[in-house]
Amino acid sequence: MPVLLPMFNRELSWLDYNDRVLAEAMKPATPLLEQLNFLRIVASNLDEFFMVRVAAVKAAILSGQIREEWAGMHPEELLAHIHRKVQASFEALYHHVEHVLLPALADKGIELVPPDQWKPRERRWLERYFMEEVFPLLTPLRLEDSYPGTGSLQMQIVFRLDQPGATGEAPSSGLCALVQVPRNLDRFIVLPPDPDEPSESKALRIALLEDMILLFGHRLFPGHAVVQGIQCKINRDADFGVDEDREDDFLAAMEEVLTGRQNSTPVRLVFRGDDQTLVSRVMQSLGLGSLDVYHCGWPMDLGRITPLCTPEFYRQHGFEVSPDLFWKPWKPVRPHGLPESIFDWIDEKDRFINVPYESFDTIQRFIEEAAEDPQVLGIKMTLYRTSGRDSPIVHALMRAARAGKQVVAVIELKARFDEEKNISWASALEQAGAIVTYGVAHLKVHAKATLVIRRSREGGIRRYLHLSTGNYNERTAQSYVDFSILTANESLCTEIALFFNILTGYSSIQPLSNIAVAPFDLKKRLIALIDREAQSSTPETPGLIMAKVNALSDPDIIEALYRASQRGVRIFLNVRGICTLVPGVPRLSETIQVQSVLGRYLEHGRIIYFLNGGREELYLSSADWLQRNMDKRIELFFPVLDGGIKARCRQILELYFSDNSHSYRLASDGTWKQAEAESTSRQLPPVHVQDALRTMARRFSQHRESLQEVLQVRRARRS
Repeated sequence: MPVLLPMFNRELSWLDYNDRVLAEAMKPATPLLEQLNFLRIVASNLDEFFMVRVAAVKAAILSGQIREEWAGMHPEELLAHIHRKVQASFEALYHHVEHVLLPALADKGIELVPPDQWKPRERRWLERYFMEEVFPLLTPLRLEDSYPGTGSLQMQIVFRLDQPGATGEAPSSGLCALVQVPRNLDRFIVLPPDPDEPSESKALRIALLEDMILLFGHRLFPGHAVVQGIQCKINRDADFGVDEDREDDFLAAMEEVLTGRQNSTPVRLVFRGDDQTLVSRVMQSLGLGSLDVYHCGWPMDLGRITPLCTPEFYRQHGFEVSPDLFWKPWKPVRPHGLPESIFDWIDEKDRFINVPYESFDTIQRFIEEAAEDPQVLGIKMTLYRTSGRDSPIVHALMRAARAGKQVVAVIELKARFDEEKNISWASALEQAGAIVTYGVAHLKVHAKATLVIRRSREGGIRRYLHLSTGNYNERTAQSYVDFSILTANESLCTEIALFFNILTGYSSIQPLSNIAVAPFDLKKRLIALIDREAQSSTPETPGLIMAKVNALSDPDIIEALYRASQRGVRIFLNVRGICTLVPGVPRLSETIQVQSVLGRYLEHGRIIYFLNGGREELYLSSADWLQRNMDKRIELFFPVLDGGIKARCRQILELYFSDNSHSYRLASDGTWKQAEAESTSRQLPPVHVQDALRTMARRFSQHRESLQEVLQVRRARRS
C-alpha cells in the first residue's frame, strides 16, 4: 500500500478557513455592521460548500470512492466530522448574534425584532400588512411522501396541522404543508414608529418576512388548526456540469444545468424551531439523515442579509446610521498625470495596479479607450466573472464590435453560479458582432487576459496587454485584493497571442519561454522552479520561496515544497483559505511557515517569489495551488519583468508575513492560532497589511505626482 503524503483533510481545512472569517466577525474592533457582513459571508460560504463539496462527499459514499485530498479519511467519517464542525460554528455564530451583536446594534438604534418582542400595535399592523401584501402571493403545498419541488436556497415555512373529526372526535394529526417565502418581497420590514415616543428616542425596528408568515400562516389553512411550524432552507447538489459532448446547442445545455440545479438531490436541511416531529417528517420526505440536518438560531439564513449591511437601506428609511458602524471609507488612488492616451502611458514602461487600493478605473479605461480609439484594430479578452447587466467592460466590447473592430471574447459559461449572467453576455456580444467562444471542452477558462492590437504612429502594429489575478468586475474590484500588469512587452504580447490561438483554434500546445499555461505546463513549470530553489540552496545561503495564494492542496506541489524544505529552503506561504500542507514537521517541513491573512478586503491575488541564488524571479498567476486549477482549468502564470514592479511586489509579500493583527498561523497539529494574541503578549506594535498596502499605494501615487511635477517644470524650462 503506498505511503500517504502527510496532508490535512481538504474539506476540514476549508471549514477552518470559514471559522477564521467568523473570528474576524467576532473581533470587538470590527464595526458592528461589518460584523454582520462577515456573518453573511460565513453563511453564504457554507451554502456553496454544501452544494458543491459536501455533495461530492455524499456521492463518494454511494460510489465507495476515497479521494486523495481527504487525507485517507472515509467519506462517512468525513461527513460526521463536517457535521460536528459546522454545528459548533453555528452555535458560536448565534451566541455572538444573540449576546453581542444584536444588543450592540440596538444600542445604536437598529433593532431586529423577533415575534415575541412585537408590541401589540406592531403586531396588528403586521397582520394587516400580511393580509394585504403577503397573503395573495403565498401558495401552500401539501407535504406528503416526497418534498415538493421548491428549488434550492429558498426559505420555507413548514406547518403541522390538525383537522377536527366530522363528529367532534379528538383531532387527528399527520397533515403537513409548506409555504415558500417569496424572494420578490422585502425580507426586512421596517415597523412604523410609535407616535407617542419622542422623536429623539425612536429606533429603527425591523421585523422579518419569514417570522410574519410563520405567525400568521394559519390564515392559509381555514378549517385546520396549526399545531406547530418551523422555518427551513434546503441546499441541493450543484456539483454537476454541462454535457460538453452534446452536438446540438451548448447554450441550451448550460440552461438545462441551471434548471436541474434548482431541484437536484438535497444535501442539507437547515431549520429553526422546536418541533422534532415536523423536522423528522421533512427529513424523511427529502431523504436526509441526521448528519445532513443543522439547527440554527434567529435569524436564520444569514446569507441573505445583504441589505442590512449597506448604508443605503437605512437612508431609504430615513434613519441616520452612525458612521462607526461601518469601516471608514478608503478611497482608491488613481494614477496622477495620466496622458490623453493610456497607450502612451503604457509605452513609457510597464504598469502595476493593486486593487482596491488603486482604482480599477485604470483597467476599465484601458478597455474603453481600446473600444473608442480608431487606431485599435482588435481586442481579445477572457471573461470569467463580470458584474451585472450594466457591466462597463462588456458594453465597451459591444461598442468596439459595432464600430467594426475585431472583438474576440472567450466567455466561460461554466463559471459556477454565474452561468446565467454569462449566457446573457455571450448572446449580447454575438448580436453586437463579436466573435464569442466558450473556452475549451471539459476545462474552465479561469485565466484573465486582454490583448489589444493597435496601429502605431509609425504605421506598424503595436500590441498592449493586461494580465491579472482578478476578474473584469468593477464591483468586486472594490473589495477584492488583486494584482494587474499593463504592458507592451513584445515577448509577453506574442506569447499571449499564441495563448488566444490555443483557446479559439487548433494551435498545438507549444512551450513558451515566459508564460506557463495550465493544464499543459503550469504545474510542471512551478515544480521545476521549486526544485531549482532546492538545488541551489546551501546551509550558508539557504534558498527562499515566498508565495501568496488563495488555496493549497495539490499533492504534487506539496511534495515539491516538502523536498525544498528538506534541503533547507526557507518557505513562507500566505494561504487565505484551504491549506492541506503540514508545516513545521521535523525533517519534512520544518522550514515552512504558513499563515492566513483576512481583513475588510478579500485577499484574492497570487504572487510567487523565488530568490534563485540572488537572481530574483517573481510571478503573478490566476491559478491557486489546487488540483482543479492545475489539471482542469485554463490558467496563466506570468513573470514580472520590470525591476521596479518586481521590487514593489516583493515588498508587498514581505508585508503580508509581517501582519500580526489579522493573520493566523497554522501549527503542525492543524490548529490555526491568531497572531494578534502572540504579538500582544510580546508587546509588538500592531501591523495590518491592508492598512500598510493602502498607505503604500498613496505614497506611490504621491511619489508619481511629485515626479510628474518635476518633469513638467523641466519641460517648462526647456520651452
